[in-house]
Amino acid sequence: MSEQATLGGGCFWCLEAVFQRIEGVFDVKPGYAGGDTADPSYEEVCSGRTGHAEVVQITFDPERISYPDLLELFWHAHDPTTLNRQGPDVGTQYRSIVLCHTDEQRRQAQDSKAALESSKTYSAPVVTEIVDLDRFFPAEEYHREYYNRNRSAGYCRVVIEPKLRKLRLG
Repeated sequence: MSEQATLGGGCFWCLEAVFQRIEGVFDVKPGYAGGDTADPSYEEVCSGRTGHAEVVQITFDPERISYPDLLELFWHAHDPTTLNRQGPDVGTQYRSIVLCHTDEQRRQAQDSKAALESSKTYSAPVVTEIVDLDRFFPAEEYHREYYNRNRSAGYCRVVIEPKLRKLRLG
């Protein structure tokens, strides 16, 4: 039995690298969601005109890792207080977003966000959108396994590797 979670928190290469290293996660696909353009290309999404965010769709075993546990990792894998940006990546396509597959996921995401805000982990308000998933569009094949195939690339060394070390995943 497996379930899916769809999350966006900046560049999908970062979140893909994070969630691929989690016990109970079977697959992580980078893609686009949350907008209104059908079957967008990377270039279209980067233009900021599609309404889509870069996201990852995670297939996981809920017996091995729960959806709330995935959310907990998500909150720490990016900065959920910055509107339309993560580090060097700026634009609505890099917004923090949880795209819910079910009513139960929506409830759990809202509860998780409220707990995060109450914890005062961040001094600024959490701006993460929580919306229902309409449709997920897989990214082009060259985006899959990006970190695993390009570890020596500058972005991987400067952005992804420190994130993995911070989360004790690399």
